[in-house]
Amino acid sequence: MNLQTIDTAVLSGELRLKILGLYHAANAGHIGCSLSCIDLMIATLIQRKREQDTFLLSKGHAAAALYACLNHLGDISNEELATFYKNGTTLPAHPAPLKHRGIPFATGSLGHGLPIGTGIAHAGKLLGDDSKVYVLMSDGETNEGTTWEAAHFAVQHGLNNLVVLIDKNGLQGFGKTGEVMGDTASVALWEAIGFEVVEVDGHNLDEIGTTIDRLVVSPTGKPTVIIAHTVKGKGVSYMENRLEWHYLPMTPAQYEAAVGDVRTNYF
Repeated sequence: MNLQTIDTAVLSGELRLKILGLYHAANAGHIGCSLSCIDLMIATLIQRKREQDTFLLSKGHAAAALYACLNHLGDISNEELATFYKNGTTLPAHPAPLKHRGIPFATGSLGHGLPIGTGIAHAGKLLGDDSKVYVLMSDGETNEGTTWEAAHFAVQHGLNNLVVLIDKNGLQGFGKTGEVMGDTASVALWEAIGFEVVEVDGHNLDEIGTTIDRLVVSPTGKPTVIIAHTVKGKGVSYMENRLEWHYLPMTPAQYEAAVGDVRTNYF
């Protein structure tokens, strides 16, 4: 278990600043969704993932959050990180596979992360190892049919080495998730299929970590889903709960304001 001794609030702030810097330099969007899931990634990818485990960022549009975490872990150098979004980069807008440790598959076409994760978890069970699979999804992604096919597969095969984390920020590409396709990231739906379901504050690192430690491997023999209630754009006041920050890049003035908010909130 790769638990860090650094103050987790400071780490959360440092990675937010790194994310903002990447998007500002690239003049690119998908900022809000990266800020909503970064704490989930700290608790799993940075603090708990072991060498034999697999972490999949299914919501690949939050690629900058993944790259920031892998940079923190030393898997992506500062020089490589600076090429984000540039011509010839190995760090494009959505993660590309086989270029960096920690990015085993391309993601971003939503609905594929959980099917891949269930396959890896099933292989681990067949091999009899103690590996775990963490799949981080968006709540909008739970609209996808492949998500539910994979969920049924996970239950049918008793994949209690699988942990699904849903970044439930309540917004997706074209509106509120509850209004687009209904709340497909609800406790009732996932319990009905047969998952062990827990709700957490997706920005409380202690709560997320305690929940993971208690449930992995799930003693019930069921796969686990952690429904994390998050805020799109968390940490930047003018981005929080705003749909447009799924897409917009920042102006120089907006970047400076965002950095100021993070420094005030996390340091």
